[in-house]
Amino acid sequence: MKKTLIIACDGEAASGKSTGAKLVSKKYKLLLINSGLYYRYATKLYLQFKPKQLIPFLRKKLKSISYKKISKMNLHSQEISKNVSKIAKQKNVRIIINNIQKKLIKQKKNICLEGRDIASKILKKDPKYDVAFYFTCNLNIASRRRWVDLKKKVNLSEVKKSLKHRTEIDKKRKHSPLIRVKDAILIQTDKLNKMQVLKKMSLHIDKKLKVGN
Repeated sequence: MKKTLIIACDGEAASGKSTGAKLVSKKYKLLLINSGLYYRYATKLYLQFKPKQLIPFLRKKLKSISYKKISKMNLHSQEISKNVSKIAKQKNVRIIINNIQKKLIKQKKNICLEGRDIASKILKKDPKYDVAFYFTCNLNIASRRRWVDLKKKVNLSEVKKSLKHRTEIDKKRKHSPLIRVKDAILIQTDKLNKMQVLKKMSLHIDKKLKVGN
């Protein structure tokens, strides 16, 4: 079997990429890193402290906290969701978080990284992904899923508006926009259930592993 396995999962807001990444990470025993959590944590810090100098502030805060601790936080509030794109589109913020992620990646041989610029930026080279996936989902279905995740505490129309806005900003931002790289396998989660998503992803991953034998 191939000695290392590096998977890239990119996709639109609430497209199911987190679920897909979790499923394959569990099956293939990969370290899972959700890059979006870093941006959500950075947004939480911004909203909480309102720093005058954001970049030095975030550099210090993000350096002193582990990914494991961030991953256990509840960072999917509607307030964070509404503001995260403002933070994520800033070039210097992305540089800080990208560098943190690259350090984590180089420490591990088997990893699944999910986000919005994974295949096009983070895992473009050194190291490069073995398999890349790109997730999409019908906006109405994605909105309802996120609405349920939020325990229906927010108006559904507001959730839909927020998701649409987030994806538009992600695709149009100047630095590291959300794109589907040429060799990324499309995963349409509005047309597949969880087991079908896992089956399709596994098919492509297994092909790569056989080639590496």
